[in-house]
Amino acid sequence: MKKVMFYCQHILGMGHLIRSIEIVRGLIPDFQVCFINGGQVIKEFEFPQGIEVINIPAVKTDTEFQELKPVDDRLTMAEVEKTRTEILLNVCDRFKPDILIIELFPFGRRPFSFELIPLVEKAKSMGTKIVSSVRDIVVTKQNQQRHEEKVCRLINKYFDMLLIHGDPNFVKLNLSFSRVNDLNCPVHYTGYVVQPVPKLKTLAEINLPRKPLILVSVGGGRFGHDLLECVAETAPLLKNKIPHQIQVFTGPFCPDTVFQKLQNITSDRDNITVERYTSNLLDYMQQADLSIGMSGYNTTMNILSTGVKAMMMAFQGNNDKEQETRVQKLDNLGRVKMIDSQDLQPEKFAQNIIDYLQQQPTALNLNLDGVHNTANCLRQLTTKSLVAV
Repeated sequence: MKKVMFYCQHILGMGHLIRSIEIVRGLIPDFQVCFINGGQVIKEFEFPQGIEVINIPAVKTDTEFQELKPVDDRLTMAEVEKTRTEILLNVCDRFKPDILIIELFPFGRRPFSFELIPLVEKAKSMGTKIVSSVRDIVVTKQNQQRHEEKVCRLINKYFDMLLIHGDPNFVKLNLSFSRVNDLNCPVHYTGYVVQPVPKLKTLAEINLPRKPLILVSVGGGRFGHDLLECVAETAPLLKNKIPHQIQVFTGPFCPDTVFQKLQNITSDRDNITVERYTSNLLDYMQQADLSIGMSGYNTTMNILSTGVKAMMMAFQGNNDKEQETRVQKLDNLGRVKMIDSQDLQPEKFAQNIIDYLQQQPTALNLNLDGVHNTANCLRQLTTKSLVAV
């Protein structure tokens, strides 16, 4: 059985981890997988059985996106860099992967070059195929021309394949990276990577006392706090107009102060429940009449796969336009309603919810078979050359 070493570094939310693990699930039948997790460990997150998981000393970013920081504040960044690099090189030497998949790099995660360049060079010296795995929209930089030049240089020097987890009929990578045609390796659009929709459960099985249901979630929870607070303040305004149960998940990385504030706001409101995290978000989404949340990749895919109505707000920190670009296109197509920061006033937000519940979203025909197509590309990479699509 061929071997895949998969490197994933999440530093803000959970999106990169969730997408990477769904890809890994699709590889398990045909590959022996060693998964490297460089981000903060989420205790409730369940990795699939049958893979080796290595949690290297975790790194995150500060709230201003200016510097990398160890999750364990007893360590210096220099110590963490040295330890992480040693672990990666030792694992590569021991595991001897046929394929090394690096999520996002070099389109992003370039501050991790201290460990990724040595890892790639080690793997190349062993005859390992190197693959870059990216979402449909990548982050743009202030000096985009210089950024793209570096990406092209790194891809053309080290990488054997680029996998874009999107549908070119919806968004092409060229929208956020103009020099796709200058890349020398095969480039493949796999379709979107989607978590499988579970068998529909009863309300009792997911501990939901009653419907109708409004589901609110903000991914990992480091951001989206203004949206959560607005929902909490909106709950009493909705109670007598549209009797819904509102279920809020703040995300595992939500600061304790924010979580406690939400608990205090909602303590005397019986139509809203605030919890940190569930591994069964799709079960709730299937039951929901409306999903409200941030417009990250995975949440958007969950919306599309379950068919639920959705109101979505884009994260825009660090001048990141990824979520805004995707949700704006979906809003223009009539699939979701985009939430602007000006909408976060309880009275206005309540009316927007009431109005949107009366609308019927447009059905879209997007390629959501990214897991299967990714596995197929990697199988072929180990046996023969591919012609890019």
